[in-house]
Amino acid sequence: MPFEINPVFAVPFVQDRFPNADQLNAQLKQLLLARENEGERYANPSPSLKQQAGVFESDFNLFSWPESCVQQLRQFCWATLGRAIQELNGYSAEEMRRLQIFSHTWFHVTRNGGFTILHTHPMASWSGVYCVDPGTTPEDRPESGVLRFHNPHHYSNYFLDSGNLRLRAPYHHGTWSVRFQPGQLVLFPSWLQHEVLPFYGDDTRITIAFNCWFGMKETAQSG
Repeated sequence: MPFEINPVFAVPFVQDRFPNADQLNAQLKQLLLARENEGERYANPSPSLKQQAGVFESDFNLFSWPESCVQQLRQFCWATLGRAIQELNGYSAEEMRRLQIFSHTWFHVTRNGGFTILHTHPMASWSGVYCVDPGTTPEDRPESGVLRFHNPHHYSNYFLDSGNLRLRAPYHHGTWSVRFQPGQLVLFPSWLQHEVLPFYGDDTRITIAFNCWFGMKETAQSG
């Protein structure tokens, strides 16, 4: 065998960008802030994580809303997710037509001091976050509102010396951070630990998130 290095336990991480997102995001922002302002009508009645001060979390049926901006985003997210699933699983076009998607979808509005604790999403295979508005990042708080993922190789840094201290990506230790731009979408396996660091802007950080799980429709029987 010739010399080679392979990432044998890699984590797929997908990114995409909604083209010319300014108009869509403006419509989404207006709608989501209006729904937040209605309070309990759209709030998550039983959040699985402790809700932090400064964070509003909606209920889990966002993509069922009929508004055009929501449906445009839904189409974009599912198209990107479908492409990722097809490429990573090697599905044929016929298999993709049989693929059934089930989901929870919601939005977060985060204000000064708000954050989300470290967590995963059990009972789902893929999760995603779309950025409507990242909010303003203060110069002295460069990690404000960062979406941070934690290395799942929990033993990788138990022993560090000059032989492994500076491993390059994707073999590196520690965390992976996303500093969102408007219109940016990230997809990741639902088991991957992640958190949102405290947001310190004077405005709002607005994101849309989803968890997905899948099934395959049976083929029609002939005869």
